[in-house]
Amino acid sequence: MPSASRSKTPAHTSRVTPVAASPALLMCALLLFVSGGAALIYQVLWIKQLSLVVGVEVYAITTGVSAFFAGLAFGSLAFGRLADRLARPVLLYAGLEVMVAVLGIAATYGLGNAAGLFARLEAQIGLLAWLLPFALVGVPALLMGGTLPVLMRAIGPATDQLGSAGGRLYAANTAGAIAGTLLTAFVLIPALGVRGTAFAAAALNLLAALGALWQHRGQRLLPATPMLERNPRSKAARLALVLYSVAGGVALGYEVLWSQAIVQFMSTRTFAFSVMLATYLAGLVLGSALYARRADTLRDPWGLFGLLIAGAGLLALLEIAGLGRWLVDAQSHVEAWVLISTDNELAGMCARFLVAALTIVFLPTTLLGAAFPLALRLAVDSRHVGRDVGAIVALNTLGGIVGVMLCGFVLIPFLGLVHSLGLLAVLAGLIGLVAVSFGERVTHRLRNAVTVVALASVAVGLFTPPQTLADLLPGAQKGTLAFYEEGSGGTVAVVTQGNPQQRFNRLYIQGVSNTGDAMPSLRYMRLQALLPLLIHSGEPRSALVIGFGTGITAGALLQYPALEKPVVAELLPAVVSAASLFKGNFDAASDPRLDIRLRDGRRELLRNADTYDLITLEPPPPSAAGVVNLYSRDFYQLAASLLNSNGIVAQWLPLPTQTLDESRALVRAFLDVFPHASLWTTEFHEMLLVGSQQPMPLDATRIAQRFEQPSVATALRQVGIANPAALLGTWVTDRAGLESFAGDVRAVTDDYPRIEYAPWVKHDEIIRTLPALLGKTTRPPLTNADPALVNAVTVQQERLQSFYGVGLLAYQGKRQEWEQAVRGVMQRDSGNPYYRWFLGVGL
Repeated sequence: MPSASRSKTPAHTSRVTPVAASPALLMCALLLFVSGGAALIYQVLWIKQLSLVVGVEVYAITTGVSAFFAGLAFGSLAFGRLADRLARPVLLYAGLEVMVAVLGIAATYGLGNAAGLFARLEAQIGLLAWLLPFALVGVPALLMGGTLPVLMRAIGPATDQLGSAGGRLYAANTAGAIAGTLLTAFVLIPALGVRGTAFAAAALNLLAALGALWQHRGQRLLPATPMLERNPRSKAARLALVLYSVAGGVALGYEVLWSQAIVQFMSTRTFAFSVMLATYLAGLVLGSALYARRADTLRDPWGLFGLLIAGAGLLALLEIAGLGRWLVDAQSHVEAWVLISTDNELAGMCARFLVAALTIVFLPTTLLGAAFPLALRLAVDSRHVGRDVGAIVALNTLGGIVGVMLCGFVLIPFLGLVHSLGLLAVLAGLIGLVAVSFGERVTHRLRNAVTVVALASVAVGLFTPPQTLADLLPGAQKGTLAFYEEGSGGTVAVVTQGNPQQRFNRLYIQGVSNTGDAMPSLRYMRLQALLPLLIHSGEPRSALVIGFGTGITAGALLQYPALEKPVVAELLPAVVSAASLFKGNFDAASDPRLDIRLRDGRRELLRNADTYDLITLEPPPPSAAGVVNLYSRDFYQLAASLLNSNGIVAQWLPLPTQTLDESRALVRAFLDVFPHASLWTTEFHEMLLVGSQQPMPLDATRIAQRFEQPSVATALRQVGIANPAALLGTWVTDRAGLESFAGDVRAVTDDYPRIEYAPWVKHDEIIRTLPALLGKTTRPPLTNADPALVNAVTVQQERLQSFYGVGLLAYQGKRQEWEQAVRGVMQRDSGNPYYRWFLGVGL
């Protein structure tokens, strides 16, 4: 099956010594391990960079990533045939590794600077613009794809050793891919950044090339296959190629489906996806290594090949059908044990991820990995090793591309995750039936076993409820599922939670809670829109919200009468569809005044030349995979370039989702772009960074006039902002205070997306971050303010900070002290709905 990597490393051995026992094979396996690690590092980097170039819409990123796999496929075909005509194929292999190193670095730098050019080309020449990312990714991938068939030709195994040698090399390469996956997420990008990591991968390529040349010394020439000598493939070999190609589509289809089905048992953090991918690859390694020993001696390879593919399909479906609360309990027990043993939050969470990945992914991929050495035995002619191995890798990879696209664009949107898995299981069963029907010397026992497995796949697929995964959502365990939709871009759910007096809905994307319509969320999202509009030094007429979410921020924009051009960029259509379930958004999704553009925020800024008086940013937390690039210095520079005169960027700053030092890095990125910046507190858990290229004087008279507009005043009073003094009382500090907070920490950038790869955050991190920020509090620099207003603002600041101090008691486990202190706050502002909400449900 296609692993996430196709880059293979060289070896050279004589035909005299059995390949399985050759010391040369062991050396080659080591080199192959190194090369496989480099290939996975590149793939992770390029997929990340492609999301910034073509957008993170599933259609765009899938199409872009297909360039990588297409390059691998065609490289396998081309260089496999070339290797058969060379007496020293190991020299070709070494040359390929050197060129991958050079082009890998070039592609990384090219992708890092291609976003603007791609957007302009797409506007001018349409689909032809896709040649740019295809070339940047596809050319080095073309060279990677050639390495496995060239390597197999360099080894020169005999006919009865093809499966054994190929299986061992495949296992070594995929083991290297596991190391590359984990090193990239846990070590390389956090330490070296994106570009530095590309240099590390290139160093591995060069090491593999040097090792190949060292291994080549003293080896005899291999007999080259004349160009005119053609040995057509047998009917059986052609059938094996076709079936393994379809199996490639099934295998990568599983990866797409698993990545969505498993996420509610894991996280949207990059670490979670890395653990899942490593588990997927580990199954391939184990299966290939185990069956490599027997592939050349089995009497019934067709029957076993069919049983492995069909069995993988049934296992994949059974594991989803059997999911239940037991998995969550098992995760919790293992996490607790690891925490006790290591006292490390990240280790505990990764153990939790591993339990889910082993349960859902590992066993089917083990069977899929075992099929590779069998496919080599069935399809490879020892006279054309390079050609046939290249064909196997190429067709399997091309099948994988088709599988990814079909699952992402067709099956998931129309059938859902569970039924899509059922369909893939049935397809795997059909592959098995074809294999045992047309294969030679298939025993009745194996034929019957495959038939039973195929029929069982149909039965399990028909009787597995499609809502199986929906019922297991974390929020659904303590609430009622009000909305659920599985789409190509992710799973969106709305769960009704709370007690009978305070019911609210929460939005879950990919199984992870994002936000909701409880009072704290209502408050910070309305301020996210209205506060920057009210303090704007000009006359704001246009605004862009990045991230629709519950629609509360967008709905608040619509309450500002003078706004003529409200725009929202949202990635997931299902999020907009669910908007009617959230209270307090003023039915924004159905309001004809609101221009909703279904694309990711960065892509919207790159593709559209529109300029705005306000850009307000409310993406998911920066720790989620791929989101940190909406908090980077590079992104702020892009946003600043699309501001009108006196335009403002308002950035949501969640406090509990990253460490204190990471919050400092976020603030530093913002300060590096906006010379005029301020910080406001919008809710206990959230703050708001406001920045501009121009000064932002706080004219008290103008702010009060804007506040008193009926629709604005009503929207803010509903969330505890009763008057202009209460609004201005949310001020924390100016640029000087933010500079003091950020210090000399390194800013978040596209090249150093440190927060996405940061250690796990403890649940009480806010105890450190909130006091550090509130300690910078100053009085807002008001102009045209009478003494009464200044005093009222001071009172509001003190009252709000007292409430926050009380809230910290709850995080410290001081429940009784909290209950006593919060009532004291309430006595000073008993009508404030924000304070009253906490008195009803606590923190």
